[in-house]
Amino acid sequence: MPGTNLTREEARERARLIGVDGYEIELDLSGAQAGGEPSPGGDGEGTGTFRSVTTVRFDCAEAGAATFVDLVAPRVREITLNGESRDPATAFADSRIALDGLAAGRNELRVVADCAYTNTGEGLHRFVDPVDGQAYLYTQFEVPDARRVFANFEQPDLKATFRFTVTAPDGWKVISNSPTPEPAKGEHGTVWRFAPTPRISTYITALIAGPYHAVHSSWQDKGAGEGGRTVPLGLYCRPSLAEHLDADAIFEVTRQGFDWFQEKFDYPYPFEKYDQLFVPEFNAGAMENAGAVTIRDQYVFRSKVTDAAYEGRAETILHELAHMWFGDLVTMEWWNDLWLNESFATYTSIACQAHAPGSRWPDAFTTFANQMKTWAYRQDQLPSTHPIMAEIRDLDDVLVNFDGITYAKGASVLKQLVAYVGMDEFFQGVRTYFKRHEWGNTRLEDLLRALEETSGRDLRSWSTAWLETAGINVLRPEVSTADDGTITSFAIRQEAPALPAGATGSPTLRPHRLAVGFYDLKDGRLERTDRIELDVDGERTEVPLPAGTKRPDVVLLNDGDLTYAKVRLDAESLATVTGHLGDFTDSLPRALCWASAWDMTRDGELATRDYLDLVLSGVGKESDIGVVQSLQRQVKLALDLYAAPAWRETGLARWAEAALDHLRTARPGSDHQLAWARAFAAAARTDAQLDLLAGLLAGTETIEGLDVDTELRWALLERLAATGRAGEQEIDAELATDRTSAGERHAAAARAARPTPQAKAEAWASVVTAEKLPNAVQEAVIGGFVQTGQRELLEPYTRRYFDALGAVWEERSREMAQQIVVGLYPRLQVSQETLDVTDAWLAEAEPGPALRRLVTEARAGVERALRAQAADEAAAAR
Repeated sequence: MPGTNLTREEARERARLIGVDGYEIELDLSGAQAGGEPSPGGDGEGTGTFRSVTTVRFDCAEAGAATFVDLVAPRVREITLNGESRDPATAFADSRIALDGLAAGRNELRVVADCAYTNTGEGLHRFVDPVDGQAYLYTQFEVPDARRVFANFEQPDLKATFRFTVTAPDGWKVISNSPTPEPAKGEHGTVWRFAPTPRISTYITALIAGPYHAVHSSWQDKGAGEGGRTVPLGLYCRPSLAEHLDADAIFEVTRQGFDWFQEKFDYPYPFEKYDQLFVPEFNAGAMENAGAVTIRDQYVFRSKVTDAAYEGRAETILHELAHMWFGDLVTMEWWNDLWLNESFATYTSIACQAHAPGSRWPDAFTTFANQMKTWAYRQDQLPSTHPIMAEIRDLDDVLVNFDGITYAKGASVLKQLVAYVGMDEFFQGVRTYFKRHEWGNTRLEDLLRALEETSGRDLRSWSTAWLETAGINVLRPEVSTADDGTITSFAIRQEAPALPAGATGSPTLRPHRLAVGFYDLKDGRLERTDRIELDVDGERTEVPLPAGTKRPDVVLLNDGDLTYAKVRLDAESLATVTGHLGDFTDSLPRALCWASAWDMTRDGELATRDYLDLVLSGVGKESDIGVVQSLQRQVKLALDLYAAPAWRETGLARWAEAALDHLRTARPGSDHQLAWARAFAAAARTDAQLDLLAGLLAGTETIEGLDVDTELRWALLERLAATGRAGEQEIDAELATDRTSAGERHAAAARAARPTPQAKAEAWASVVTAEKLPNAVQEAVIGGFVQTGQRELLEPYTRRYFDALGAVWEERSREMAQQIVVGLYPRLQVSQETLDVTDAWLAEAEPGPALRRLVTEARAGVERALRAQAADEAAAAR
C-alpha cells in the first residue's frame, strides 16, 4: 500500500527478509533557532528543515532480494546502498526508499535527507517560547514517525542499536536515550556524540534539544545492598516553567515506582539513566521513550490544582516508568498487542499507587473505577467497539486505536486476570516473561504461557472470552427473602446485551472472578458487614450463603471492582443507595454506585433530572475530590446533551445555583472549594452569577480562601467571553499579564468562544482553512469554538463540517486531522437531521476505515443523546 501506510503483511515479509544490526544517525540542528537551514533567498528565514544522515547496517536472508526503508522528508539528497549510489528521483517515492539487489548477509545503506521540523507534535516538533524567544525541540515517534527524522525500518520487531550524533546551537542541552555525553565544539555549533543504545524499537528512540532547565537526582537500588547500583534521574522543563517545577514531589513518586517495580518485576532497570522531560505542545499525556520519557508540560502546574491532578500526574509518571520493562525491554511484535503494552502500564501504575509503601494515593483504584472504567464502558458501547486484541491490518488502524478499549478496558481486564490467577502468581509470571524475552519481541501468548506456568490456570478459554470478543456483560442480583428478612436464595444473573449497531461480533457470556459486598446502615453510615468472593460463569450463578443469613440493606455486586461489567442493583438496594449514596464509609463502593448511576443515565434507564437529584443529594458528602470533579463534569454533560430541551435550562439553573452554594460553603482554601469554583464558572448564567465572575476577575469580589490565580482567571474570562460579557479588549488585557504559551492558548480559546458570527467565522477559518496553527493552539480554538450555549450560532457549521472533511483528512497530518474530525463534529446539534446528514456523507464520501470510524463514533454520541433526551422527557410526565 503506497503513501505513509504500512500493512501488517508488508511488515511480516520485511521482518522475514531482514534483521537490523544498528543505526548511526547524524542530525544537524544548528539552524533550529532560526527555523531550519538558511533559506536560499538569504532573508534570514529558515527553510523549516534540518540535515539528516542515516547509516544503517542490516542482514538480508536472500541474495538479490528487494525491500524498502521508510522516510518522510521534503528532499532526499543521497542514497548509497553497499557502496553504490542510487538516484533519489527514482528510488524515493511514497515515503519509501526502494532497496533492490540486496546482498545475502550484511548490507549497508546511507541516506542523506532534508527532514522537516513540525508544529503538529509528530516527528521533530519545534516550539518557540514567547517568554524567552528560544526554540525548544522534542521528538514524538509513536506510531510511525521516527521516519520523519531519519531513514529506518519503521516497525517494532526490527530492533537495533542507535547511535545519535547531534549538532545543536551553542548553549543548548541535548538529551537522548543514552546518557548525555560531554559536548565538543563543532564548525556550526556544539556536537553531542551519544553512545549506542541497547537493542530497542525505532518508536522509542528520542531526541530533546534546547536551552531546557534541568534538575538532577538519583535512585539507589536498595535491594543491591551497600554500594549497589545508582540510576541517575533528570527532570527538564523550559526555564519559563522552572519556578513551578516541584522536582522533589516528582522525584519522590519516581523513586517509589523504581522501588515497587524492581521488587515486583525482579529485573534490574534496563537502561543507564532515567530522564523525564516536560515538553510543550505534546499531544498525549507522555511517551515511554527508553530512558528519556517526554511528558506534556501542563503537568508542571503553574496554578493551584486539586489533589486529583497530582494523582493523575503520578499515574502518568508511573505508567511510563512501567513501560521501561513492559514495552521497551520486551516489545510487542506488531501493533495488535498495543493494548497489552498500555494496559499493563496502566494497571501496574495504579497498583503501585495503591500498594507501594508511603504512597499518597492508597485509594487509587477508586480513581480507576471512577475514570478509566467509565471511559472503557463508553468506548465499548460505540459502533466501533472491538475486541481488546484488535485486528490491526495497517498503520491507519492503529492510529485510531489509542482508545478506551486499548487503555481502560484492557487494564480493567488485566485487573480481572490478576483476581483470576492471584496477584503473587501474576507477578511471578511477569518475572518469568521478562527474563525469557529480554530485548526481544513477543505476542500475547508468550505472556499467557508464563502466567499459566505460575498460576496453574488454563488461560486459553479465558483469553478467547475476554480478549477476542467485544462488548460488556451486565450483572444483576436475584435475591429472595423470607418474612423474617433472611435470604432464601441468591443468584447472580449475567447478561450479554446485543452489540451496538454496526459493531462486529456476537454477545458473549464471560467467566468473572468477583466479590459480593453486603452493606448495612449503622448510625447513618453504610458499612460493609460481609464479603463473598466467587467465580461467576454462565447465565446464572448461585451465591453460597450460610442458612439464616439476613438480607443486608445493600447488596453490591463486583465489590472491590475486580471485574469488568455493568452492575445493577436490586430494588431494595437501589432505594437505600438513592437515599444514602454519600454515606458509604469507603470511597470505592461509593465510586461504583456513582458509576452505575452515570451508566444508567447514559443508557436512558435513569432520567437526567433524576441523576441531577441524585448528585445534588450526595455530592456534598463525597470526600474523594476526584469523584467530586467527575460528578461535576458528568452532570454538566448530562444537562447539556441528555436533558429534554424544554427542561434543560431549568436543570442548568439548578446546577449553577447548587455549584455557587457549594463554593460559598466549602472549606476556605480546600480542593473542594477550587473544584466548585471551576464548576460554577462553567455553569454561571444569570446576570448576578456573571457579575460575580466578573467581580472575582476584577478583584472587586472575594470568597474567603479562594485564590483567583492565573489558570482560574482564564476560566472565569472564557465563560464571560462565551456569554458576551467580555470581548477582544478584555482578552488582550489578560494576555498582556500572561505572555506565555499557556496564556496564548487560553486567549485563543476565549476569542473562539465569543458568541458572534464573526468570532465563529474567524475561529473556523483558522482551524479549517488556514492550516497554520500549531497543534496545541488548534486544540484550544476548537475547544473555545464549541460552546454548549451557542447551538443556533453553530448550526450553519454542520454542513461546512462535512464539506471540509475529506480535504482535512487527506491534507493534514493524522494528529491534526483527528483533532478536527472529532472536535468539530456537530455533536451539539442533537437531532435526527444531524444523523441523516452524517449518514448521507458516509454513503457518498465512502471514507476509509479510520475516518469512517471517527465519524461513526461521533454520530453514535448524537444517537445516544437523542435516546437519553427522550427518556428525560418521559420522566417529566410521571
